[in-house]
Amino acid sequence: MILQGQIVDILNRRIFKGEITIKDEKIVAIEEKAHNVNQYILPGFVDAHIHIESSMLVPSEFARIAVTHGTVATVSDPHEIANVLGVEGVEFMIENGKQTPFKFNFGAPSCVPATTFESAGAVIDSDGIKQLMANPEIKYLAELMNYPGVLNDDPEVLKKIEWAKHFNKPIDGHAPGLRGEAISKYINAGISTDHECFTFEEGLEKLQKGMKVLIREGSAAKNFDALIDLLPEHFENMMFCSDDKHPDDLILGHINTLCARAVAKGIDVFKVLQVACINPVEHYDLDVGLLKVGDAADFVIVNDLKDFKTLQTYINGELVYDKGESKIQSTPFEVLNNFNTEKKQVEDFKFKTTSKQIRVIEALEGQLVTNEIIADSLLKDGNLISNIENDILKMTVVNRYQNQSPAIGFIKNFGLKEGAIASSVGHDSHNIIAVGVDDEAICKAVNLVIEHKGGICAISNSEEKIVPLPVAGIMSDKDGVAIGKDYAALDAMAKQLGSTLNAPYMTLSFMALLVIPSLKLSDKGLFNGSTFTFTPVEVS
Repeated sequence: MILQGQIVDILNRRIFKGEITIKDEKIVAIEEKAHNVNQYILPGFVDAHIHIESSMLVPSEFARIAVTHGTVATVSDPHEIANVLGVEGVEFMIENGKQTPFKFNFGAPSCVPATTFESAGAVIDSDGIKQLMANPEIKYLAELMNYPGVLNDDPEVLKKIEWAKHFNKPIDGHAPGLRGEAISKYINAGISTDHECFTFEEGLEKLQKGMKVLIREGSAAKNFDALIDLLPEHFENMMFCSDDKHPDDLILGHINTLCARAVAKGIDVFKVLQVACINPVEHYDLDVGLLKVGDAADFVIVNDLKDFKTLQTYINGELVYDKGESKIQSTPFEVLNNFNTEKKQVEDFKFKTTSKQIRVIEALEGQLVTNEIIADSLLKDGNLISNIENDILKMTVVNRYQNQSPAIGFIKNFGLKEGAIASSVGHDSHNIIAVGVDDEAICKAVNLVIEHKGGICAISNSEEKIVPLPVAGIMSDKDGVAIGKDYAALDAMAKQLGSTLNAPYMTLSFMALLVIPSLKLSDKGLFNGSTFTFTPVEVS
């Protein structure tokens, strides 16, 4: 097969008219040659850090959509399914991904459970990491969120790091806001990347100290604007990533949209494409072609180097996307789950107190970090209730692995004026998380998720709507495009109920993420992530 176009040679900073000859999945020749084809051929895009599960799609369905945007590979941390199903979940992701030509590169989840302060469905200890690291299909040790364990020389954490070093595989970091001597010790332990930087200054310090910094732009956490000005000087040590990408967002675009935004800011296109296409392949030693003779024939054809609208995507010389049609087919698979709780009663969500003030989680638009604020209590018959007027709503986390009393907290900035929303996508343990205007609506939403053994839902005064997620309680077993549309409709319903957040369900899912400061809610109670202590809801 021979293809003609404007060939984008990123590493040599040149574009030339030429043709590419492909044989047996490889590029066997690249020649300069005059022609009238004005489309651009460039290496495929790589998402340098993503949890495929966050798309609510199994890997094969994720691939069907991702190739439409020129993505040919991901560096994928199966941390979410591992917290539900352990090593079995990781193996499911690998095997399902193999059903497509798409190049998934999975890591060994380093923090299962993510912390000891919540209930997860599985444990992967250092022996489990050794087992996974020995597998050649595991490319790296996934984000080491337990940075306190690194800083305090926790023996089990250090064993996991040593196994990664033993097998000569990179170690991904996760250190939001870590600066000074602390980040130096973290880096010196062998941790090479961070995707959690949320300020320019933080990103610069980590780059200067030898880390690779990933510019993250996901459905909830959006750090592109804060970090993009680092790229012109530090492009050799940066990458693009999504981290978490909901299905409706994935339908609209992927890494290609970050390239378009960067070029629109006047950043040199070759630097942008090095970040998007080259650096992840080289850092993780991926089997992904970089448009060189002898490489796998992995590349995309785009209309221009401004919008990066994908016309065709090739993986191993196979045309997997062609002008509006994904060639990747759906494949059948066995549905796995771990969901063992029973339905709740309205009384379970009552919180009796006489306290005049409460601690409140303040959700921040586009951020995983939160603030803690103190607010006046609103009581009815001694029960703490949502204060709709002040946008302080009751929130709950319900253990989905066994029957336990729900944990109760309060949150600001969701904006609901009616009903409730709930989800079994609750990072990282994926218990059920819900927020609503009253106990009755919260109970209905939680029970709807329990009834389906996983899903995301919205409850109004007159309607119930759910997107079931039967695969580990976090992914669908249906067509990716259909799920994307269903999710978009559910997101619209949440906003009709009053939510002012750009991504209410993604934000909700992170309000139980204890490894990100400051105040979060686990199934065991309100948790102060800055001091790693449980905190009473009431203020004495």
